Amino acid sequence: MALPTLLPTPASAHASDRGHVLLLPTGYYLVGGAFAVAISFLVLALLPAASLERFWRRHLPLFTFTDKARTAVSLISFAGFAILIAAGVFGSRDPLSNPLPLVIWTLLWAGLTLLQGVFGDLWSWLNPWVGPWRLVSRLLGTEGAWRLPRWFGCWPAVVLFLAFAWFELIDPAPDDPARLAWTAGLYWLFTFIAMLVSGYRGWSRSGEFLTIFFSMVARFAPVERDADGRLWLCWPGAKLLAAEPLPPGGIAFLLLALSSVSFDGLSKTFFWLGLFSINPLEFPGRTALIGSGSFGLVLTFALLSAVFLFAVFLGQRLAGGGPPLVQAAGLLVWSIVPIALAYHVAHYLTALLVDGQYAAAALSDPFGLGWNLFGTADMQIEAGIVAGAESAWWLWNIQAGAIILGHVLAVLVAHGLAWRLHPRPARAAFSQLPLTLLMIAYTVFGLWLLATPTVG
Repeated sequence: MALPTLLPTPASAHASDRGHVLLLPTGYYLVGGAFAVAISFLVLALLPAASLERFWRRHLPLFTFTDKARTAVSLISFAGFAILIAAGVFGSRDPLSNPLPLVIWTLLWAGLTLLQGVFGDLWSWLNPWVGPWRLVSRLLGTEGAWRLPRWFGCWPAVVLFLAFAWFELIDPAPDDPARLAWTAGLYWLFTFIAMLVSGYRGWSRSGEFLTIFFSMVARFAPVERDADGRLWLCWPGAKLLAAEPLPPGGIAFLLLALSSVSFDGLSKTFFWLGLFSINPLEFPGRTALIGSGSFGLVLTFALLSAVFLFAVFLGQRLAGGGPPLVQAAGLLVWSIVPIALAYHVAHYLTALLVDGQYAAAALSDPFGLGWNLFGTADMQIEAGIVAGAESAWWLWNIQAGAIILGHVLAVLVAHGLAWRLHPRPARAAFSQLPLTLLMIAYTVFGLWLLATPTVG
């Protein structure tokens, strides 16, 4: 078996320009992944609905805790955010020495997303708006005088998430500390004003895309908290089955979350660059790809949305009817969450392993003044953890396994949701045929992205 000499994805998501070529017999993985998803569908179609319902309802009590300290934790988080913004403006210009880009792109966007999927809604504590909003709203004696129109839905968050994805994937310098500091600082201020005007709850459910995204991911976590503050251990994805159908804006938001990560991988492939006559071995830089990147980001989202809606529509027809398309799509789109989380694991794993070390070092000396606050400023960065044939083999298999497992869990969740739409097991199974085919195709696509040659 030919072994890889380089990784399938960049070791640093935003701070390197290295090329990567993977030489694995990926045909076996592609067939195996598709087969695993297909077998999952067949097994679920044959199992009694009652037994699966009992499976999802099993949970184990853990312990009880209150959220009285939530405001204090949020204020600490805000203070840390303010220090990071100052470090971005006045600290080192090196993205691997300045803590701001490392915290936002590695610890927050890559790392916290994975923690949300494992431990639940940690963001509700770390949110840097909750504490300041509570203090200022009490001083002003108001909690938002203007109520957002109902038709707003999640569309403001969709627009802001698209802008965030564009900045991360298309902007020429998303990891430039000063540029990122101004962008993040202005977004915090804009969001804070919106919360003062329309209330924290109103804007966090309609316009603050990080809160919406993290809360959606947290529904996958095997940890559940009831109204009394007690934690329960449940099956991963069980909370998704109890979710209410999302409105059109929520459907668009989840599909955009998945398509943006997929396009991030696609945009670095030799295949994509070849479509625009760009030699990947002479990569011209991000500035030359703004037009094609913007087009690809929107196109990927539009194609995924169209295919998903068509699969739901066709499933409704095969089942002989059912709820309206918007309601069915709003419920079944929750099955996208395991896939989106799996892609996050696969896409950002190497960045977490390497850039996470740089973040630990940079946080000890945020302004480049020779400080060593946490004793990690002089730590040796082990970039070799993702280098070499053996490391690449293990990493690729972990990434491929995450994608396959994510799609299998998505099929499992989709079946549970389908029974809410079609109480008869046969109709529920028929309704899932097109969506299962879509998941099989996306499994193959995800494994191909891991295996195909890319530039850093």
